[in-house]
Amino acid sequence: MAELHIIGQIVGASGFPHSSLFCKWGIHTGGAWRLLSGLREGQTQVDSPQTSDVAFWSHPIDLHYATKGLQGWPKLHLQVWHQDSFGRCELSGYGYCHVPSSPGHHRLRCATWRPLGSWQEQLAQSFVGGGPQLRFPDVIYSGADRYRLHTGAAGTVELELGIILRNFDKYGVES
Repeated sequence: MAELHIIGQIVGASGFPHSSLFCKWGIHTGGAWRLLSGLREGQTQVDSPQTSDVAFWSHPIDLHYATKGLQGWPKLHLQVWHQDSFGRCELSGYGYCHVPSSPGHHRLRCATWRPLGSWQEQLAQSFVGGGPQLRFPDVIYSGADRYRLHTGAAGTVELELGIILRNFDKYGVES
């Protein structure tokens, strides 16, 4: 079987309106992919930058997959959260990006977005906090119903990924 190694890190985030950010991440693959080692999902620590608007996480990612086909190539989905001074967590943004299909070192910038809700929900959010969240998080990477959402741009998440492909040439895939 062909193998894919993803080795890297979630470097950090910038452009979000709040500090004290952390990131929940996960990876989604098709049915032909089998995780041999590593964690399918995780969460970074909270970073509260004092002098800039950039949150640094340097959270490691180390995954090893085996596959019988290219269908369902891995996608990394992200949820960026803000923690306030009372320890309450509220959503700052959702995003996803495809894992690069070429071997080597890659720097990715993943744009994020958040649901806006109605004007009443936006007004309540400015006074009380919180805000709308997705009921089904798979909408982040599936795209089937995402076009119907009323969203706004959030910040960006930076990733560094090293991709190693093994035995793909035996299955007719040139790298």
